[in-house]
Amino acid sequence: MSFCVSCGKDCSELLDGMCAECWLDGRKIVTAPHHTDLKTCTGCGEFFLNDRWVRCTLLDAVQDAAFSSCGVIREAEIDRKKTKTLSVEAQDPYVYEVAMEFACLVRGIEVSETVSTTVRIKNTVCKPCSRKLGNYYTSILQIRSGSRNASGDLISEALEVTENFVGRQAETNKQLFITKTEEVPGGIDVYLSSIQLGRSAAKELADMYCAEFKESPKLVGKTEDGQDMYRLTYLVRLPEYHTGDVVLFENRLCKLVKVSGTGGRVLDLMNFRERAVRRTEMPDLKVIEKGSELKRAEVISSSGSEIQVMNPVNYSVADLRVPEGFVPGESVCVTEWDDALYLVP
Repeated sequence: MSFCVSCGKDCSELLDGMCAECWLDGRKIVTAPHHTDLKTCTGCGEFFLNDRWVRCTLLDAVQDAAFSSCGVIREAEIDRKKTKTLSVEAQDPYVYEVAMEFACLVRGIEVSETVSTTVRIKNTVCKPCSRKLGNYYTSILQIRSGSRNASGDLISEALEVTENFVGRQAETNKQLFITKTEEVPGGIDVYLSSIQLGRSAAKELADMYCAEFKESPKLVGKTEDGQDMYRLTYLVRLPEYHTGDVVLFENRLCKLVKVSGTGGRVLDLMNFRERAVRRTEMPDLKVIEKGSELKRAEVISSSGSEIQVMNPVNYSVADLRVPEGFVPGESVCVTEWDDALYLVP
């Protein structure tokens, strides 16, 4: 059994020849700097804490910065459940005085100590925001229509799909973003921060619309270690057809009801049977009438598997077959082909 050289008490463990109580007497356990700086990005509003950018409230960031700036002696272990903030006082919008109470354990003895420090808010710009402001990009997604007469709504829809896709990716990686978009004849160019992001966004569109997809690299310089640096351009040429259009397939009038990366499905307007179209067959589809341009015919009467409508072009009366289970309203969508009127359910 050893004894404390200060108080003479018998002890099983000594610190510098003293018992824990004597060793702790007058010793400072926690040290806090006069001030610490907290970086915040003026672009996205995130705070730089523990060597990374995080999104949180100003109060949480100030407290976290204050605690992180403090140090404890190596013999002490912080009890994080009992350690707490006593007060946060704003001196001005950029300066906060933070008082904290640290609960520590030193050789089985609980010790609490109160310290305070000043947290100063410093505006800066994080790397992703700096790149956005500097129009940084490594890939370009070119969205083009497959027809000169294509509706601008299709390009707008494809752009919205791309923006939503990038938004989902950016939720877990803020390095991924759209730098800018530029309208060009026949479509729109989307500038992206990542080559992989450009490839994924292009594939997403190509699969959704069963569209043509090409990529081409361009050498733009050298990296710091002498490697070639490329920018990639991804071309997605949207097809003339779109879901809801009336198309001609294998000399049958059909409604295009689905488009995917593997092909599509059409509803035969002559017998109302649905069938699959392979991707290799999709270019064979010939658009007869756009879904957005379909005319509506007034329903005169309905009886079983047929309805009687007024032709919206020449106002003649026509009898139309309807699919099983179809319930007509006051008017129905129709299309005319080869001098015959067809229901488009």
